[in-house]
Amino acid sequence: MRKYEILKESLRKMGPLAVAFSGGADSALLLYAAREALGEYVLAMTAVAEAFPENESAEAEEFCRKYGIWQVIVPFQALGVKEFRDNPPDRCYYCKKALFRLFLDTASKAGIGTVAEGSNLDDESDIRPGHRAIAELSIRSPLREAGLTKAEIRAISKELGLPTWDKPSRACLASRVPYGEEITSEKLTRIGQAEQYLLDLGFTQVRVRSHENTARIELLPEEMGRLLNEEVRTELVRRFKALGFLYVSLDLQGFRSGSMNEVL
Repeated sequence: MRKYEILKESLRKMGPLAVAFSGGADSALLLYAAREALGEYVLAMTAVAEAFPENESAEAEEFCRKYGIWQVIVPFQALGVKEFRDNPPDRCYYCKKALFRLFLDTASKAGIGTVAEGSNLDDESDIRPGHRAIAELSIRSPLREAGLTKAEIRAISKELGLPTWDKPSRACLASRVPYGEEITSEKLTRIGQAEQYLLDLGFTQVRVRSHENTARIELLPEEMGRLLNEEVRTELVRRFKALGFLYVSLDLQGFRSGSMNEVL
């Protein structure tokens, strides 16, 4: 827990703080630590947008209620950002720039001058154009600054009894669409509903990558066999076709974060 104490000390020095809170394991630990370090002088800002899984905001609200944290829901029109819709490889830069400008404005109206987000040390190993926007806007990344990895975040969260300690990562639904293919409301809705169906079946870590009219499903390797059960497979294909997919495939490499970056 040494790094956790370092994290809290860093947060105390920041003074009143607004935290970009998605409800995931990383931002949940950051928010909880900020609440411990700063008491009532912390604000959770949760964005709601078509590009974010629907149930994430509800879970974020429940977390804030449980721990008595002041929260503001921030509507965000990601599809209003042209570069987001066009979906170039640096799509996340433009989206994050627009989103965190909105967060900065929200925090300012609440009388808070510092905004933090939940990137961790492991995030540096992937292609993440959004980090450039974070740096340009002087957003703090306390978990990364404290040298915390994803595994350490989960271990500390478990020790603290946080319900998010083993929560699977979800990420923006736009990350399921190949670069260069236009992002639309219809595609995001279809992807979100397809992934929620898999989660409702009990699969833990899922991605439905949308390649025009084909769904490429990524699951944990140990859960693939269950998908091939005749009854599960048949009903899944029926559901996915009802959502508008013509073809349904299983990626034999299994789940991996950022698989769309493999073409870069």
